[in-house]
Amino acid sequence: MKLFTIGEFSRITGLSVKTLRFYHDEGVLQPTRIDGRSGYRYYAENKIDTARTIRRLRELEFSLAEITEILRQYEEEGDVLDHLERHREFVSSKLASYRKISTTLEQLIQSEREARQTMSQESSQFEIEKKSLEPMLIAGIRMTGRYSDCGKAFGKIGRTFGRHLCGKPMLLHFSEGYREDDADFEACIPVRQAGDRKGITVRELPGGSVLSLTHRGSYEEIGRSYEKIIARLRDEGLEYELPSREIYIKGPGMIFRGNPAKYLTEIQFPLK
Repeated sequence: MKLFTIGEFSRITGLSVKTLRFYHDEGVLQPTRIDGRSGYRYYAENKIDTARTIRRLRELEFSLAEITEILRQYEEEGDVLDHLERHREFVSSKLASYRKISTTLEQLIQSEREARQTMSQESSQFEIEKKSLEPMLIAGIRMTGRYSDCGKAFGKIGRTFGRHLCGKPMLLHFSEGYREDDADFEACIPVRQAGDRKGITVRELPGGSVLSLTHRGSYEEIGRSYEKIIARLRDEGLEYELPSREIYIKGPGMIFRGNPAKYLTEIQFPLK
């Protein structure tokens, strides 16, 4: 039986000595003989095809566990074929997944570019300003849940008060931070008529000084405007009190969603 040193076997098979030692340690490709005194590894000629098969399977991104299973189980070409077909199906599914990821990434990149362009335009169109607000009468529904639930509340207020509405819908945020499912907020709309209705509270929203910034763009990008206005609060050492406010100057209509890039939302932080 012809034996090759690990260096010779490495040259023949195209596997590095380091890789051959690793495969030995992992039980993937065992040497034919190990010298008891020197510890040198020797490989028989019949190991060459096995080593080349391992190298090829690794190039096809089979895991070492899969390769070990293939080498342990197959006795004829048909068995290897089963493994290859299963791996092809796995790779095909990964390709489909990567295509979806690539499409999503492209959408995110485009959205990011548009958001940056919008923010750049806003710097000259919309400035952070202090302004004084008069008290106003509002009809509101206090809620705990997801922010998207506010749409139903706005609809209920609109149907109930109809012609007595006299302003834009707004959200009062009683939670300081963003919350996924347990946000504390009040959906409300200014009204002319006092008096609670079923499930709707009518009260006076205090006036006073606020720091204000109008956000132009989708609601998903509003965090950028919050970054700007909160930074101004910090820079000027201003203290604010809750609830903060979002006034929806321009947004989706009852039927048509419109262009989110043109939505206008005024952010207001009442100052202490």
